[in-house]
Amino acid sequence: MEDRPQKRFYMNLNERKLSVLVHSLFSAWMLAFLFEGQIFYSLADTYKIDPVVMVFCGVAAIFAGLLLCGLFIKTKKAAKRLFLCSYLFFIAVSVIFFFPPSVFWMVGIIVGSFLAGGCVAAWAFYLRSGTPKNERIKTVADMLILSNVIMILCNMAAVHLSPHVGLALSMLMLLCAFAFALKLSEDHEAASPTSPERKENPVSITNLLVFLCLFIAIITINSGLMYQVVNPAFAHLEWLTSWYWALPYIAALFIMRNLPRRINRAYILYVAIAMIGLSFVGFMGLGRGAVSYLAINTLMLGAFGVYDLFWWSILGEMLELHKNPAKVLGIGLSANVLGVLLGGLIGNAVISSNIHSPNPTLLALAVVCVTLVLLPPLHKHLSSLLKGHAYLSEFFELPKQEQTGQIERAARFENLSERESQVAALLLQGMTYKTIAGELTISENTVKYYVKNIYSKFGIQSRAELINIVLKKEDAPPPA
Repeated sequence: MEDRPQKRFYMNLNERKLSVLVHSLFSAWMLAFLFEGQIFYSLADTYKIDPVVMVFCGVAAIFAGLLLCGLFIKTKKAAKRLFLCSYLFFIAVSVIFFFPPSVFWMVGIIVGSFLAGGCVAAWAFYLRSGTPKNERIKTVADMLILSNVIMILCNMAAVHLSPHVGLALSMLMLLCAFAFALKLSEDHEAASPTSPERKENPVSITNLLVFLCLFIAIITINSGLMYQVVNPAFAHLEWLTSWYWALPYIAALFIMRNLPRRINRAYILYVAIAMIGLSFVGFMGLGRGAVSYLAINTLMLGAFGVYDLFWWSILGEMLELHKNPAKVLGIGLSANVLGVLLGGLIGNAVISSNIHSPNPTLLALAVVCVTLVLLPPLHKHLSSLLKGHAYLSEFFELPKQEQTGQIERAARFENLSERESQVAALLLQGMTYKTIAGELTISENTVKYYVKNIYSKFGIQSRAELINIVLKKEDAPPPA
């Protein structure tokens, strides 16, 4: 009986790695080709066609797929079937683009984009079941990093060899995604939909999700402006943009993923907003050379990396609050795509006559100002529901002495032993079991034993719940 939790942990760990690999391979194809990808633009340039209408139709279809997926995909088994059928369809759609433009291009883009949006939303089932609640920020970061690295390789093949080579490489990624997806589990999730974490007030969850979606849609208008305003202005630097474009994004994801829990990530959100503003100011004031591109792109894509991980991981934590995680992730990310769509439409309209017009920059700065107004109340509302999240935890914003005091007060309430209190303190600092074992000079299995006792005494199952308990004890009167 004692080995079952450990066995389940390793099964989840394997599922986590497998689902990250599957989704990364699929996402690389989507980013390099379907979603305003370099491969598609290279193909359009080869055949001398204007891709604007197809691009916007594709983005709109992805938005629809994300938004509606939860209505049709309600189990892991259905999610896996969607992956397998869609990946084969995507390969067939990709074959169409080896031939000259036809009506099948438009049909393939629209239907493929709709299914792609559904696949992104359906991944929520594997994100929830394969990764413990407080670790999803790392799973999401790993997926975003790997997919963007593969996307860069496909982009470089399309630009420096030929668009058809890049397309063939992206199809290979899809084939690999299909092969690995065959191994995905179809079992029901271990956590019951009626568990305490999923009995939250649906009204407050809905309101919070709406507020979060509003914030995401507004700030990602800048992403749409980037696609339609910034990128075309540096199109002549193809040798540089083909590989450097996503590097600052990847670097930001890597840094945010590995930041110690004690560092307040909330402040970094404000820094990222400033980076977006500076990038558009630089776009308006600097030239169109390689140095200008490096400065502008580094600021902009670095900020986008910070914010993408922010809302992806927030949505990942919110998956516990609804019985169908595809609805939560789909609705949240549809706001992201909506912002890109709106920004692209606005950017395309204002630069149609003059690409150097300052209007897009002024709009971007206005978006930055609105974002600064929305961020504090958003942070407050999110913190009330997701106190254990890395971007939000109030506990890690407290001085070290106050953290210790709160831990001691909580320990007295639940009669923790001295060693259990020590383990709890290190656990709340974001340390892994291995690090705690080294700090206290005990074995990792002993740490797990103490953690099990701590959780049992508090009647909880996760580090996030322990943080909530500690925070609630702050104002409680001492025991008699």
